[in-house]
Amino acid sequence: MHKSKTLKGLLTVAAVATMFSTVGVQAQTQTSAATNGAATQAGSQNKLSAGDEKALKDMAQANINEVAAAKIALSKAQSSEVKAYAQKMVDDHGNALKKVQTVAQQKGVELPTEPDAKHKAMAEKLEKQSDGDFDKMYMENAGTKDHKMVLSKLKSDASNIKDPDVKALADEHTPVVEQHLKAAEQMSMKSDK
Repeated sequence: MHKSKTLKGLLTVAAVATMFSTVGVQAQTQTSAATNGAATQAGSQNKLSAGDEKALKDMAQANINEVAAAKIALSKAQSSEVKAYAQKMVDDHGNALKKVQTVAQQKGVELPTEPDAKHKAMAEKLEKQSDGDFDKMYMENAGTKDHKMVLSKLKSDASNIKDPDVKALADEHTPVVEQHLKAAEQMSMKSDK
């Protein structure tokens, strides 16, 4: 009888020990799963929504287009005012592009690297222009039309952007683009007189 009680006692202790060790393993597994889940969630926070990614690509494309057209203007423009405007476009849009590229790299977004088809066609037309015709065409297209389009896109994209870094870029770019448009419109008004 004494042997039977000792055996039952040992079995009970073994069962309790097994139960606690199983609970410990389960707790570790749940903790690991929670940690892995948090890591996955943190990783996905860097992943942009499709809309945010599009906004980032749009900003990059606009900056690339402006810099490319402005570089042509620097070599072909006749007016010193147009050349000064073009230099400002190279500087401002070049700096803006660097900021967009930095955020894109952090978010794992691949950006365009050259002007889009529409702007390549415009560049070909610009290259064929000479004298004052070039200046007028550059200011109408890269100066006024492009900045109106970019401003409109920035404002519509900005209202839907979720990512704080992308939103900050859009908010930072908007007044600069507004300033460029205003300057282009003022220059166009002078040349129309």
